[in-house]
Amino acid sequence: MTLKNDLLNQMRYEWIYVGHSPQSRTAMTTLAKRHEDLDLGGVRDLYDVVKLLEAHSGRNVLERAEIVRALLEEAGDPEIHRALLQTLIPGIVSVCRQLRFGDGIVEDPSETVGVALGLASELLKDWAGQSRQYAAPDVLSAIRGRLRRWLLKEKAARRAVSNFDQHDEPAIEASPLLARLHSFRGSQYDRIARITYARVYEGRSLREVAAQDRSAPATLQKELQHFAVRFLI
Repeated sequence: MTLKNDLLNQMRYEWIYVGHSPQSRTAMTTLAKRHEDLDLGGVRDLYDVVKLLEAHSGRNVLERAEIVRALLEEAGDPEIHRALLQTLIPGIVSVCRQLRFGDGIVEDPSETVGVALGLASELLKDWAGQSRQYAAPDVLSAIRGRLRRWLLKEKAARRAVSNFDQHDEPAIEASPLLARLHSFRGSQYDRIARITYARVYEGRSLREVAAQDRSAPATLQKELQHFAVRFLI
């Protein structure tokens, strides 16, 4: 499976600027003062902190683990949050690889990586301030769980609202789904509920309803999936 590196390259180039910024140097100074045991006196900015966490940096495994623990404690600071996310990128990609990049569920493996990075960022916000001896493995394990749940929802959504081109016969029996769709009539979700009804109960193709809605089929497909995951499943 081919993985486009555009997003990862963008983050890498962005980090060169962010990691050397004045805000990064200020955050680095605060980190060094609050965690004097880490011996960060000669480190200039957060870019250099992330470099310390590489295997060939000269710091041993325990020392690197302590730095990550401190970064998680201070992750309420947006600059440190970004530094920790940058540190975890190889592990996040590894998690995606373990889940086969959502093969069979997500068409573009880069989308899985993008979602994983978003989930990682949310998790770091949730866990900011915590002190965890094994911070990196704990975070990556939690990301794996969240990403797996997201993939299961995506799979369920596809099963619920996609591939109807192969089943053109309309459903005729009333169901809880039909009642649920009717409940959205007149609401802010009236449009997407009507489109879902057309797909499921009228057997109309995605291309047909997209043309009537004046939207791109791929975009409408994602919108239908998100609607199903949020309200119908």
